[in-house]
Amino acid sequence: MKAAVYYETGAASVFKYEDVPDPELHPKGVLIDVKAIAIEGGDVLNRAGGDLVRKPHIVGYNCAGVVREVGAEVTDRKVGDRVTALMANGSHAAMASVPVTSTWLVPDGVTFEQAAAVPVAFGTAHDCVHEFGRLQKGETALIQAGTSGVGIAAVQFAKRAGATVIATSSSDEKLERLREYGMDHGVNYREGGFVEQVRKLTNGAGVDLVVDSVGGKTLEGSILCAAYRGRVITVGNVSREGKGIDVGPLSGANASLTGVFFGLETFRSAARVVPMMNKILADIEKGELKVAIDKTFPLSEAAAAHAYIESRAAFGRVCLVP
Repeated sequence: MKAAVYYETGAASVFKYEDVPDPELHPKGVLIDVKAIAIEGGDVLNRAGGDLVRKPHIVGYNCAGVVREVGAEVTDRKVGDRVTALMANGSHAAMASVPVTSTWLVPDGVTFEQAAAVPVAFGTAHDCVHEFGRLQKGETALIQAGTSGVGIAAVQFAKRAGATVIATSSSDEKLERLREYGMDHGVNYREGGFVEQVRKLTNGAGVDLVVDSVGGKTLEGSILCAAYRGRVITVGNVSREGKGIDVGPLSGANASLTGVFFGLETFRSAARVVPMMNKILADIEKGELKVAIDKTFPLSEAAAAHAYIESRAAFGRVCLVP
């Protein structure tokens, strides 16, 4: 099969488009003919400096496609099923081998590009807002990096929960586009400190929930935005800054800081996650949730796609198509 691979980490230019062996089918898994790949923030971070599981390495958490083969112990998937899948690595390829428990059936009205962008972005956002963030009607939520894939999903979930939604981004233009997804107030962090802007928007009270996928210095600011008994959720570290932060201000507000990793939930809490993901996909098919696909590149142009993401020009997800 064809795949976008690299032999060393570094800039997007490390990608090579090569023939590699087809992945092996596991008895409890499925082989997928990949139709679309959503590039996640973690994919970019891993390519830049993550671990090389093997050489050549195939990076990637998310893909969607059609089941090609079914493992001997699998009873709830069949050849021809449309699925979206979550994996530790390997999505940047024409085929993927995935445990069946990490796949979800895709409704007919959802495109492969949309479906590929669901597991990490929407699964993570839902857990941040609801399972761990416990957002309630009438509360206020701050969504950092609001125009990212996780951010756009979190804005929608927070609005559906009945909250006032504040979101940050690097441009007024992208923030204006975010209003159609449910944002009430936009904060351009390049125009002065976002902490001061958030405090002003909340009359000094702060916010009940922060969803922070940026990390580093931004996470320190997120903690300062928390209201009395506020909840700060940290998920990822796209800033690539050191992870040492000052948590002292949490005690000044009786606030809490929680780390969320959705991948862990998919197998530790599968009984909860499976119906949750099925509901999200159904809501996308009905138009009640929107998936923002900014741009699509051929798999052979993975380097250009990663470079585009790193330019911070994207609104939502960037996809690859084999």
